[in-house]
Amino acid sequence: MDPKTQTPENPEAQTQASDDQTQQLAIVPPIASISLSLSQILPTHFLLPPKISSLLAPHPSSKVKIPSQISSLTHLSISSTLSPPQKPFFKSTISSNPLQYPLSLNPRRPSDPSNAAALRRASIVWFRNDLRVHDNETLNSANNESLSVLPVYCFDPRDYGKSSSGFDKTGPYRATFLIESVKDLKKNLQAKGSDLVVRIGRPEAVLAELAKAVGAEAVYAHREVSHDEVKAEDKIEVAMKDEGVEVKYFWGSTLYHVDDLPFKLEGMPTNYGGFREKVQGLEVRKTIAALEQLRGLPTKGDVEAGEVPSLVDLGLSPTATMSKDGKAAANASLVGGETEALQRLRKFAAECQAQPPKGTKDGSNDSIYGANFSCKISPWLAMGCLSPRSMFDELKKSASRTISAASNRKDGGSGPADTGMNWLMYELLWRDFFRFITKKYSSAKQQNAAPVTACTGAVA
Repeated sequence: MDPKTQTPENPEAQTQASDDQTQQLAIVPPIASISLSLSQILPTHFLLPPKISSLLAPHPSSKVKIPSQISSLTHLSISSTLSPPQKPFFKSTISSNPLQYPLSLNPRRPSDPSNAAALRRASIVWFRNDLRVHDNETLNSANNESLSVLPVYCFDPRDYGKSSSGFDKTGPYRATFLIESVKDLKKNLQAKGSDLVVRIGRPEAVLAELAKAVGAEAVYAHREVSHDEVKAEDKIEVAMKDEGVEVKYFWGSTLYHVDDLPFKLEGMPTNYGGFREKVQGLEVRKTIAALEQLRGLPTKGDVEAGEVPSLVDLGLSPTATMSKDGKAAANASLVGGETEALQRLRKFAAECQAQPPKGTKDGSNDSIYGANFSCKISPWLAMGCLSPRSMFDELKKSASRTISAASNRKDGGSGPADTGMNWLMYELLWRDFFRFITKKYSSAKQQNAAPVTACTGAVA
């Protein structure tokens, strides 16, 4: 009964009011317990501990307005205390759908990942041409911003079969190298407490299904540069938008970061000389160290990791990688994966440092060291088993051990490690040029533009 409607002439109303006050005093302890449960299910910036007692205390001259979201959750908490829930408390009050409750739409996400209240419940890392755990901003960001992470790799059927010209879109040697790289990535993720979910299917369909199954709030991925890859990104954004899932893209396939370029891609020089002149003096970003331990997989959905497919599963013949005598072809010596890539890089850097100076009669030094005078590390760069920045850093460490000695030499010449460093920078710059120029012309707006005039050059 509303106290404002009571009159002094109604003694029964006064008696009823006193009884109501007695009942209100009797339920004070449950209210205190409710305030404690609210602090566990709501982010800390919604409830301030110093003001909780003031909300519970009577205010004769002022009225305290409690936000509707908090009051609704209080009602849910009261109902859950009357009958013991079958599931954990937080699951009975917060839906796995991030769009059902406005409370979880835009939570504060401070730079300190230790604040669990600000982390996403689950996220997906979509591996593409970045099959590594070192220097992987996508993987690190997802682990720092989420309570659970689901790493995924999709073998897209559109990348296999025959092209319109009758050739294999992906040949057996490349497919074998890719399969080995995915297996190695899966092993490295498992060693850090995670795993890799492998599927054969179109990414936009696979990721949408997995995001719905685990209740993912975001998909993390690296951007690519070719036309088909950009189209795939557009399809992912449309599919994730329908599911209410955020898509976060990162850049990690070049030596120089796209955001550090002194020009916009639309105004990028179409020849290597102009590109090299503009990027001269740019600083290479530092590599990102691999995390010692990764977040676990989401518990919701009970998603199976799946097996890495074989050549037969991808529609290719295993005998195509064999020579006529039945033995493995020479290409089989190229083993895919991040583990093999790092070993080859360290070996090449050591060879550059150990080789004696070799120069021509005029004192110049243009020799290139390594197996057959090349690092032969292009396949691992193409699959993202190794990042260009990692190559740069490793060779820079080797060069720094001899640069000081070379600077003190009377002839002022450069040592072998310094020469390898200069050569590697030249090759990586060529690679950056082609990737940036491809990105420039891969957008829909640039399809009718005149193609770039390619110059002769080697690409790492």
